[in-house]
Amino acid sequence: MKIGLVSQWYPPEGVFIPGNLADQLADRGHEVRVLTTFPSYPHGRIFPGWRQRWRHRESDGPVEIRRVPAYPSHDTSAARRALSHLSFGASSAAGVRWLAGVDVTYVYHPPPTSIAAAALLHAVRRTPIVLHVQDLWPESVVHSGMAPPGRKGRALGSALGGLMRRTYRMADAVVAISPAMAERVVARGADPARVRVVWNWTDDALFRPVPVTAAARAVLGHRGRPTVMFAGNIGLLQGIETAVRAAAAVRDRVDVVLVGSGAGEDAARRLADEFGADNVRFVGRRPAEQMADLYAAAEWQLICLRDVPALRAAVPSKLQAALACGVPVIASVAGDTANLVRSTGVGLVCPPEDWQSLADRFAEAAAQPTLAREEMGRRARQVYQERMSLRAGVDQFEDILSKVAAERGRA
Repeated sequence: MKIGLVSQWYPPEGVFIPGNLADQLADRGHEVRVLTTFPSYPHGRIFPGWRQRWRHRESDGPVEIRRVPAYPSHDTSAARRALSHLSFGASSAAGVRWLAGVDVTYVYHPPPTSIAAAALLHAVRRTPIVLHVQDLWPESVVHSGMAPPGRKGRALGSALGGLMRRTYRMADAVVAISPAMAERVVARGADPARVRVVWNWTDDALFRPVPVTAAARAVLGHRGRPTVMFAGNIGLLQGIETAVRAAAAVRDRVDVVLVGSGAGEDAARRLADEFGADNVRFVGRRPAEQMADLYAAAEWQLICLRDVPALRAAVPSKLQAALACGVPVIASVAGDTANLVRSTGVGLVCPPEDWQSLADRFAEAAAQPTLAREEMGRRARQVYQERMSLRAGVDQFEDILSKVAAERGRA
């Protein structure tokens, strides 16, 4: 097949799924053309050594890439975020000739404006679209605190909801990352026969079981107690304050180490100081190549989200990373993530935003026999390989893309 891939986020940024998919499909003999913008995620600044220009083209092995300019932003300003998304939608649509002749277009969503170029091809050439839904809009925007309050917020939600309904109906296939998300997109107007569930994978080259090293234990600051590590964005939707309060309640039983940063970090630090939670440590962002060592050095991985409806259909990427590394999890979440952890026996579960229940899970984790915890880790690795690995995901996407391309050919 000739496959067009559209995503605002693409390597060398840390959003690896579009890049993995492009590379793997090209390795399987397909011709892949990528339409994206210049790397700026997660700091909202163009990476050093890059300069935005209109006629930029590059090759990554057999994958051909066209980058178009866009306004870079990833801060807490809703206006700047909106400008970033809208500018990519406009510039990618203007550069749509790069995708001329493809048999099918894959679109990585969000943001919803990423579909602009694919929508043009669909309108002009009837090129089919496979939409990969990572977040439910407008819910994720409204509940993140980025939407304006009152009437303006309701108007924004209504407009985004209408846009997503039209987008789901336009797509020839909609791929959701969890069963609950699949139900939501069907409720929003997607044809049930066109909706598939494909669990996200992680970066298999980075996240894998490795031996424990003294250097990684030193970074986490092991003090003879079990370590629960939270890795990733400390954002507005993670609800890290729940973890801080829970850790303070069992400060003599576990250490909680947060690896990462984000818009919610300052509030979490203040709360840790307020509660005297000296067993909570912030170590900041770490290079990606160090993360497997840090996962190995922690006894447990924490997955924590706020209790909002949109997040019940979300599966945080840190779950796949933990399972790929063979580390059991403590999940303070609801919905599909909680169901998966509970049904596969790869960790402990409690309701979101319930610090007392999370404190109980921390205590339970501290009391867990080593052999039982290691068995959870082995199950975690097995579940990842069978259901969520890169190979499993690309197999499913190749099947979906080939079927919609074949349907277009028959039409």
